[in-house]
Amino acid sequence: GGAAGAAPPLLGWAAVTNEVSGHALLLFLIIFTWTPPHFWALAIARKKDYEKAGIPMLPVTHGIEITKAFVLCYTVLLVNVTLLPYFTGMSGLLYLVGAVLLGAGFLYYAMRLKLSMRPEVAMKTFGYSIVYLMALFSFLLLDHYVPITWPA
Repeated sequence: GGAAGAAPPLLGWAAVTNEVSGHALLLFLIIFTWTPPHFWALAIARKKDYEKAGIPMLPVTHGIEITKAFVLCYTVLLVNVTLLPYFTGMSGLLYLVGAVLLGAGFLYYAMRLKLSMRPEVAMKTFGYSIVYLMALFSFLLLDHYVPITWPA
């Protein structure tokens, strides 16, 4: 998790270009901010397993309600971070539309998790987080090859 989990795009970029650019750091930052809500949703769903094993995950040490609040806060942060590729000129309109729609979906799941008492909502949030990241990077890739600009 954390920096180790977010490092592959940074390392790949450096290996191909022989430098670390701001764009590579943005890819790192996206994965770095995605990791907590992704992993904490799973940790909520598997709290009893972590408790039994004595692993001090956030839901075990601080409770499920605190963890749900953190999932929501980090998701808000993530959605804002994912707009940076567009606003820095790294990507275009296609990526922006995809990032906004996918971000709205993640916010929906994070809010649903925060407000729900049903345990299965945590796994649905976790599942969406996986689809979210794959789709987000797919939009980034597609945007590179099919650039769409604002109408003049």
